[in-house]
Amino acid sequence: MADVHILGIESSCDETAAAVVRSGEKIVSNVVTSQIATHQPYGGVVPELASREHLKAIVPVVRQALADAGQSYQSVDAIAVTQGPGLAGSLLVGISYAKALAFALEKPLIAVNHLEGHIHAVLLEERQKGNRELNFPVLALVVSGGHTHLYLAEQRAESWTYENIGHTRDDAAGEAFDKVAKLLGLGYPGGPVIDKLAAHGNPEAVKFVISQIKHPDRNKIPTLSQKTRQGWGTPQERFDFSYSGIKTAVLRYVETHNMKAAIEERRKALSRIAKPKLEDYLAHIDNATLDLVASFQRAMVEDLVGKTLAAARAHDVATLFVTGGVAANNELRQTFEREAAMEGLPVYFPSRPLSTDNAAMIAAAAYPKFLAKDFAPMDFSAEAGMRLSG
Repeated sequence: MADVHILGIESSCDETAAAVVRSGEKIVSNVVTSQIATHQPYGGVVPELASREHLKAIVPVVRQALADAGQSYQSVDAIAVTQGPGLAGSLLVGISYAKALAFALEKPLIAVNHLEGHIHAVLLEERQKGNRELNFPVLALVVSGGHTHLYLAEQRAESWTYENIGHTRDDAAGEAFDKVAKLLGLGYPGGPVIDKLAAHGNPEAVKFVISQIKHPDRNKIPTLSQKTRQGWGTPQERFDFSYSGIKTAVLRYVETHNMKAAIEERRKALSRIAKPKLEDYLAHIDNATLDLVASFQRAMVEDLVGKTLAAARAHDVATLFVTGGVAANNELRQTFEREAAMEGLPVYFPSRPLSTDNAAMIAAAAYPKFLAKDFAPMDFSAEAGMRLSG
């Protein structure tokens, strides 16, 4: 079959991204414009501002992706775009532009689930390395600022099926990282800062207990797909997450240890530095806060790894994917690699550039849909709460 070049567009949150991927396995170009500087003063993503920034960036980002790939609007074979989940206004910018391109160019339009994109980020890079021997079923942990999900994934011919066996009941893991960083005066985005600072603290200093979810229906109600499919662990056992409790525990620790004055002083000092470096953070942080940060991260990592490996054992999976923005966390990667190896379970991560939101993963996830001629109608719309299933 001739090479298929798919132009991917991603605008689900605060990155405007476009990429060209060849036949689902080779990144030809990958352009990402971040809005961190826009949202930094507010300590988080402001949806209205995000939409406006996407409007400014979408055309130049797509043009740059095509130029970097040596392609033109006319030469690509299809256009893929994120349909959801994400911020509705942000999603609509990418979708509206993709629809306009597809209509004007008479090209197929493919709607992609953002969560499936994260899973295909791992597949894309493994195929680029020449690794085509992945064993199934795969268990994928998608962990980011907005999502913490566990999916059983299986490939059938060119199509993929997904079954959700766990998700967060409240805050996503990345959201908890960012909120704790904001609480401690470490700025936004907080996850990468906590990751760097945690190495300088004692992870055993503060004992945090992650909320454990009790399921009244656990081991009782099989799903329809489990009734008709063999080897996937029937009846269904869920592995859900909850991170609002640990965020509250950090707040209580700050209050009971009289840390608020130091936090406010740190917040003001760091706000005067345009792009703080590690040494800037270390110059404005005390050992007690470093220990708190390290202990928080250790508790988060142990919960993510523990629940994921428990799910892997319960469902007898053969391969593990860990993907999404939080998959760039050093301690999370090291712990998964160590603990999964002890169980003889291969674990794969995307590279750090493909861990965060990007359009290459959207174009890669679109390729099986292109082969199946699973094209989107022109009247489809954004789905902010879109789920991944089937």
